[in-house]
This record gives sequence, C-alpha cells and structure tokens, in this order.
Amino acid sequence: MGDVPSHWKLVRFKHVLSDKKKTLRPDLPAGSISFGKVVYKDAEILSNETKASYQEVLSGEFLVNPLNLNYDLISLRTALSSIDVVVSTGYIVLKSSGDLNANYTRWLLQQFDVAHMKTLGAGVRQTINYADIGNSYFSQPTSLEQTQIAAFLDHETAKIDLLIGQQQELIRLLKEKRQAVISHAVTKGLNPHAPLKDSGIEWLGQVPAHWSVKPLKYLMSLTSGGTPSKDNLEYWEGTIPWASSKDLKSDELFDTQDHITQKALDIGGAALVPTGSILTVVRGMILLHTFPVVVTRVPMAINQDLKAIQPTAGITADFLAWLLRGASEVVLSTTDEAGHGTKVLRMESWLAIQVPIPPLKEQASIVAGIIKRLGQLDNLTNDAYRATDLLQERRTALISAAVTGKIDVRAWQPGGSLKGEVRSLEEEPPVVSKMETPEATAV
Repeated sequence: MGDVPSHWKLVRFKHVLSDKKKTLRPDLPAGSISFGKVVYKDAEILSNETKASYQEVLSGEFLVNPLNLNYDLISLRTALSSIDVVVSTGYIVLKSSGDLNANYTRWLLQQFDVAHMKTLGAGVRQTINYADIGNSYFSQPTSLEQTQIAAFLDHETAKIDLLIGQQQELIRLLKEKRQAVISHAVTKGLNPHAPLKDSGIEWLGQVPAHWSVKPLKYLMSLTSGGTPSKDNLEYWEGTIPWASSKDLKSDELFDTQDHITQKALDIGGAALVPTGSILTVVRGMILLHTFPVVVTRVPMAINQDLKAIQPTAGITADFLAWLLRGASEVVLSTTDEAGHGTKVLRMESWLAIQVPIPPLKEQASIVAGIIKRLGQLDNLTNDAYRATDLLQERRTALISAAVTGKIDVRAWQPGGSLKGEVRSLEEEPPVVSKMETPEATAV
C-alpha cells in the first residue's frame, strides 16, 4: 500500500474477513467471476453431478479466484457478489466479520489483487489459499472514510466506464465501417457512376457491367500444410517461419511465433509456401467469429489448419485477398461443425462461391483505394484504442490512490470538482507514514 494516512489502522485480513465454510446449495444457479463481478454461468455446460458439488456464495459475500495466478496477470480475481449462486469449490468465499464497509472492501480487494495477490502462491500453477490472504496486512481507514472512498470510487469509475463504453462502441462501428468499405470496393468498384448489371448472385446483387463473375475455384490453387513431429526437437526452434491460426492477426505476415528447421522441410513433412501467398484458416474455433485472410511477405511453412492460396491468371494476389475479406460473411456461411464444436470450411461450397472480377488495371486501383480509405479508419481506431487504454490506466490509478489514501476524499461530494475537493494527503496533515509490517508479528 506504500504511504498511507498516519491515522489508518494496520490490520490483517483474517481479522476482518473469514473463510466461509463450504455450503452445498444445488437449488441455486451456477456462477463465476468475470471482470471483477460475480455473474451467472451457463448451466448447460455443467452436469448435475458437478453442480451438486458447487459451494454457495450469497449476495454481500466476497469471491476470490485463487487458481493459476501466473497464467493470467490481467483479469480481476476478486468480487463482491450481488447475486445468490453456487460456484466451483476452487474459489475462496469470504464473509465480512469485522467493521468493514462491504463496498469499500470490494475496492480494497481489487487493489490487493492488482498490487499484491498475484505475487503470492506456490506451485507450478501458483495457487493461493485463505491463509495467504488472511495473513496479509492492509491499512484500514475509519468507517466514515470507508463510506466516502466507496462512494467516490462508485461515482468516478462509473463516469470512466461510460467513456470506455463509448470508445468501445466507436471501435465496433469503425470495424463495421472497415468491412463495409472493403465489401463495397470489391463488389461495386470505386466509380459510383459505372453502369451496373445484375450478377444473378444473391449476395452480390448488382456489379459493374464490364466485370465478370466466376466461382472461386477458377481463381486460385490451394496448398495444404502440416505439422512436423513435436517429439523431434531437430524439427523445431529453427529460423524458418511456421504459421498457424494464431499468427493471422493482420493483413500482412512478416514472421510467426513458431519456427522450424531445414530438416523439418527436408524430411519432417513441412513445405514452404512462397512470398505473396494468401493464408486462410479452414479449420478451427476462429471460424466462429471471423475468416482471417493474410498475405505472406516472406516464404514460410503452414500447419494443417491453414491453406495457402496462389491466384491464377486474371487476378492479382492483393485483390484476391481483399475480395476474400470482403466476402467473409458468405464464406463463413459455408462452415460446418466438426468434433468438439470446431468449425471447418466445406471446401466444395467455399470454392463454388461466385465472386466478381474487374479488369487487372482496375484491380490495382481498387486495392490502392481500399488501402487509402482503411488507413484513415485504422488511424481513428488506433486513437480509440489508445483512449481506452488511457482511461483504463486512469481508472486503475484512481482506485489505487483512493484505497491507499493518496488522495483525500473526506470532503468529496457527487458532482463536485475532483481537482478542488480531492487533495493529496502529502500536501496537508495528517502526516503520511509508510505502512510497514511490525517485525514482531511478521509472517
């Protein structure tokens, strides 16, 4: 907690929060922690036997996710429940047994999680228990200050959350606009006055009269990928890029997370695809949401969930890539469900999709026009992402400052000026002291 007001009281969590005895309540709905809140969980994915073993957490009680702290350093792992549910016995359920304001404690535990809890725990999965929390110290404000801190954070974070929500909505709309720009350019061209004709294809509608329409299978050839044996270390940790679906996150691909050796190419079943290949996913959970299309800018190998596309005569690689992106919605309509909910493209249906083909010279101008327009939209999107990050940082800093007494909110009122009413304790008495654990009672 660093420096805290000198009149705050040093307390161990175990003196104010008790570990609730596990209570079975199969009649309650299932729940879990999500983004610092207790939410209802999809009961359809739970067997009756599993749910019957879950423990009760009631409104007003606190829930802590103590598992795998080293696997996830971002998610909030504590929450004040506002609903009655049952949760996995892996969770820790805490009840307030002292003079702590529940809403203040919610913010306190969130700060404890962010600043300290993830440094605790042991084992490969870095899991903590109640003793790890209970033996930790915090500095406790007066009851009046707790109420003020909670009210201040509720009010101020709500305003920040509203701004974050507006930025996220802007990002969503910009992504929709981006897709619309691509789809319109590859199906209607850049000339709004060009004569149109009926394509006879439902998803296309009208296309420029001088364009042709062909099935995808006549526009490209496909190369399959493979995975060299993971058991043979001589195939891995080389210098040759090897792409999988996790690498397809941008329009162009210059490198990959995984790399293989020349031996993997020679005898390990892997093969290079040339620079300028178009990579798509034909199998995987990613097809639930999107159809990624990436152009390679270096030679690389690919895994079995990808296909590498080389365009045939009459269409350029760059235009074909934008065409596939623009047709992503109709492409996703050709997916089937494989085992364990995994999606796969029905290759025959995918390759039969009818697409419009402009003359080669016009393809180049369309690609240039798309890139120019998307550059403007991407700049706006990046600005919105940066604004969201700054707001998140502001939110985190505000919670930390209020919970640890770095700002004085005792005189704060809703609607008042933050600058005028929330003052740094370093600028006025009481004297700020360093919160230190007494050696005599140190754990």
